[in-house]
Amino acid sequence: MRRVVFAVVALLFAAPALAAALTYPAAPRGTVTDTYFGTTVADPYRWLEDVDATQTTAWVKAEGNLTRSYLDAIPQRTAIRDAFRKLLNYEKVGAPYHHGTFWFFTRNSGLQNQSVLYVRDGEHGTPRVLLDPNTLASDGTVALAGQSFTRDGRYMAYATESSGSDWQTWHVKDVATGRDLPDTIEWSKFSGATWVARRGFYYAAYDKPQSGNATLSALGVQKLYFHTLGTPQSADRLVYASTAHPDQFVGTAATEDERYVFFFRSKGNGNSLSWKRRDEPDSAFRQIYDLDPNVNYDVVGDDGNRIYVQTNRDAPRSRLAYVDLTDPQHALHDIVPQSADPLQGVSLIGNRFYADYLHDAHSLVRITDLRGRAVGTIDLPGIGSGGLPGAHRTDRFAYYSFTSFTYPTTIYKYDTKTGASTIAVRPKIAFDPAPFVTEQIFTTSKDGTKIPVFITHRKDLPLDGSTPAILYGYGGFNISITPYFSSAVAMWLQMGGSYAVVTLRGGGEYGDAWHDAGRLANKQHVFDDFEAAAQLLIDRKFTSSAKLAANGGSNGGLLVGAAITQRPDLFGAAIPEVGVLDMLRFQKFTVGKAWVTDYGSSEASADQFKYLYAYSPYHNVKDGTHYPPTLVMTSDHDDRVYPAHSFKFAAALQHAQAGDAPILLRVESKAGHGAGRPTEKIIDEVADRYAFLVKNLGFTPTIASP
Repeated sequence: MRRVVFAVVALLFAAPALAAALTYPAAPRGTVTDTYFGTTVADPYRWLEDVDATQTTAWVKAEGNLTRSYLDAIPQRTAIRDAFRKLLNYEKVGAPYHHGTFWFFTRNSGLQNQSVLYVRDGEHGTPRVLLDPNTLASDGTVALAGQSFTRDGRYMAYATESSGSDWQTWHVKDVATGRDLPDTIEWSKFSGATWVARRGFYYAAYDKPQSGNATLSALGVQKLYFHTLGTPQSADRLVYASTAHPDQFVGTAATEDERYVFFFRSKGNGNSLSWKRRDEPDSAFRQIYDLDPNVNYDVVGDDGNRIYVQTNRDAPRSRLAYVDLTDPQHALHDIVPQSADPLQGVSLIGNRFYADYLHDAHSLVRITDLRGRAVGTIDLPGIGSGGLPGAHRTDRFAYYSFTSFTYPTTIYKYDTKTGASTIAVRPKIAFDPAPFVTEQIFTTSKDGTKIPVFITHRKDLPLDGSTPAILYGYGGFNISITPYFSSAVAMWLQMGGSYAVVTLRGGGEYGDAWHDAGRLANKQHVFDDFEAAAQLLIDRKFTSSAKLAANGGSNGGLLVGAAITQRPDLFGAAIPEVGVLDMLRFQKFTVGKAWVTDYGSSEASADQFKYLYAYSPYHNVKDGTHYPPTLVMTSDHDDRVYPAHSFKFAAALQHAQAGDAPILLRVESKAGHGAGRPTEKIIDEVADRYAFLVKNLGFTPTIASP
């Protein structure tokens, strides 16, 4: 290996290279105000919520031109882009799985915009292309968003999404011939497809938006339909519509043997559970458990009338239990009671349960028999994520993945008889993990809570504060952030940076209590945790304030926005991506109503308004403040988090900025919240992100190359 150092003028990087103050596009401050429980709140950039208005589109275009001129002028950007393209150019193969005699897997040859779905007859048959999304759009902006197979693998229902939007269009493919059937279903969103034999499948959809921007419109009532194969969508049977509760979502699932179909209503973090037999397709679902916003029921499998369920009911760290459908009381009987570690998921293979737990935010897999008696574990390669095998109940062999910050996602084949794991697919990426190490360290938040932090860095890291570092966090919606491999993170490490991930309250890493401690009125804990992690990295001289960048996306974008409005002095740069940044109006756009269970609502009560207003990033931008260099990132088709959040926040920061540090807005075209983004767009985005950090954290990047 040889090390290539990007040519720079040494003086240029003696300190963060902040140019003279930029001239930002004019953004008139309006006089719109709202009154919440007696408090009047100004919203000077309300006009930016009309994302299709001529004034808004002209402003966004001008912002884009400014951002491009700034980023393209950074000398290292081209070299970063070329190096990342080279690093990313390796074969990526997903774990194989089967339905009937058909085996399926995904593959990306290296730089294809979208991975291709392959099928083969038998586990070792000759692969053939079943679906290549790259043929659906010349720029790679149509992605495969989900697929569901009949039990015998004869038919595949598959959904596509365009330009990053969450809107799905469902199709049906004959797997044996590779031909699409005439069936097409539109205006589906946040839905899977649950087959009932070959007769058809359940799916969720919305009424077609009647006015305004169809992609970015606020969602109405989600409805459950049954589609009969070979008929038009107009003939689909309406099964359920949450008209009385428009904030609810609906969905279905089936047991592997297709004996039972289950119906769910959900709101926030919980769901109801209802059922019926496959052989009674036109009957109503029978309710087992009503909806509790804080209780989940996930069906694992069945034996006759016994349904195996993973649930957090009376078990805040989750347990495995069963319910007998003939029991009118629907009592839950423990199989595996909750433990000190939260249960994340369960597989049923043969007559054994494989249970995935988190211990200090990394994976452990324990095995029990059907009565819950411990019979072993799956030995994982180290501290990381994965290990839960997936297979049909009658299969002997199963596959699982394992990943960590310096361990590229590797597929293992697991023998359920012997307990042996062998590598099935190891990626051949030009990244050498040997020089790097991941440590898990702990800090103490403002209220005394112990907070874990993963930090990955070179083994010879000088503890003098000179190393640039990215601190990433999420902290919400009971979502667990565990060690993962990212080619972009590998690139950052090769450039000479360190990468830290903090385990924040609001997530699911320690169970319901951890989640509850970071939501609603407790949301400030999340920001305190992030600040404590940043201070730890600085105090222990892994980095310094001038070299530390805050990063997060979606709810993590909110995190970064709150971090820099509360402690702008703590960071040398910030990159909030597709963030929820106006906490008083988020519920009015796209799917924002679904987040009220985690955030609350400014319209619900004076107390909820008070705490939301206290941390809402947009409303806490203060004139005359020295904010760190900030690259606000969003996409024009983001129908998850409305792009106006980022527009308004960027405009407010630009108006308030007292120093010369740049405040830039990057709006990706024909892209959404992140899923399905073409490889070419990913490469450009990473190049922009790291070029911005190179310039504003003030360091000379290095790249390891063959």
